[in-house]
Amino acid sequence: MSDANLLYVDSHAFHDVEVKGRRVLLHVPSTGIFDLDGVTTEVLDFVRPKATVSFEELQQRFSGQGSPTLIADAIEDLKSLGVLRGDPAQPDHGPGISVTEFPLSTLVLNVNTGCNLSCTYCYKEDLTTPSKGEKLDFDKAKKGIELLLKEGAKRDRINVVFFGGEPLSNMRLIKAVTAYAEERCREEGKQVDFSLTTNATLLTEEIADWFNEHSFGISISMDGPQAVHDLRRKTIGGKGTYEVVAKKARMLLSRYTARSVGARVTLTAGYSDVAAIHHHLKDDIGFAEVGFAPVTSNPVTTFNLVGDELRAVFDAMKTLGREYVAAAVEGRNIGFSNMHQMLSDLYEGRRKALPCGAGIGLLAVDHKGELNLCHRFTGSELPTFGNVETGIAKAELGAFLENALDRSERGCSTCRIRNLCSGGCYHESYANFSDPHSPVYHYCELLREWVDFGIEAYLEILEKNPAFLHQHVANRSSEL
Repeated sequence: MSDANLLYVDSHAFHDVEVKGRRVLLHVPSTGIFDLDGVTTEVLDFVRPKATVSFEELQQRFSGQGSPTLIADAIEDLKSLGVLRGDPAQPDHGPGISVTEFPLSTLVLNVNTGCNLSCTYCYKEDLTTPSKGEKLDFDKAKKGIELLLKEGAKRDRINVVFFGGEPLSNMRLIKAVTAYAEERCREEGKQVDFSLTTNATLLTEEIADWFNEHSFGISISMDGPQAVHDLRRKTIGGKGTYEVVAKKARMLLSRYTARSVGARVTLTAGYSDVAAIHHHLKDDIGFAEVGFAPVTSNPVTTFNLVGDELRAVFDAMKTLGREYVAAAVEGRNIGFSNMHQMLSDLYEGRRKALPCGAGIGLLAVDHKGELNLCHRFTGSELPTFGNVETGIAKAELGAFLENALDRSERGCSTCRIRNLCSGGCYHESYANFSDPHSPVYHYCELLREWVDFGIEAYLEILEKNPAFLHQHVANRSSEL
């Protein structure tokens, strides 16, 4: 039985940081950020090292120091946040719910396993050459769209993503599926968005204009200046592709008006100058946004960022992040996607029980019509979860997601960013540990630092130019 005179301290419910003399608290359960006044800071610092604290201890410590009402209010504020509580704190084991509904909003169609490039770091296990590529046929794709409409019946808007291999190598299917999905969504009274990521080598003016007509969201895989890009992104014959990709990207950007076009950068061992890559792709090529994906799980380990080099990449990301903040204060968006996403999470106060929408809001269809957890798993040994003919294997997928929701045996249960990270990418964990549910322990501390940096950046922008957050961060999805 709990002692009514005793308060328990939940050290895993909060994380406080000092930002330029300002103390703020990240409320871990809600991802809310709160300013700490002087009195609340003193109370928090007093109870922080304790497992329990009594009212007598609090009274003795703060007797004669300031207004009793202010002290009492500070204690009540910490109680309302769960930092102080009437019963012993427990690790966050997850919501403990059964997953039986799968309200899809996004379907990824792997239209061709073939690719005309041979990028040295590619993770795709089913990737092959164009001549051996296995293409998704229209009948399976059509059934995939019907599955999306059925499972996403309550959604007003659905998303169809075309992936590969190189998706532009199967433009015939992309056009047919787009026409079918548009017609079916008109019949169902829904909106539909289309997107794809391409290496751009097969882009033509005709294709670009067709994408424009159908308002595709387009990302181009490009790794930076020529020396960097050509090091990893090569043709099957071993020739660098920078010149053709840069030419095609500039062509697209000169005539594409439907939506902003972004660049996706894969960072590998050997080069970590994030700012130089960003400036080239944003300022020289003209992309609206540039996003970075560090490689830490490639089967060819020489490409993986580890140790000091991975640390250097995160430090370089923060350097670019400071440029982002300085520009934001002036009202300019320099298009650093990673920073934009972090600020969006903090601005919206997102609380994630799962690391992403894979399995709940998103599934990927491979060339056989099998339903994969996401596009990264097509061709892998991870079991699939049904197919477009028979539908979702809901019992198996539900069990997978319930395992992901269970934090009881993982460090996530007490981690301060557990509701922002939720264990990290399933595929990243699968590639590193052969277990999609294992947290990404190899860079957990770096992710915690990145969130701290994001809090600092968010508060500076909020103080100096809050209109930037309203204009760019709140409307992030509509800008891309």
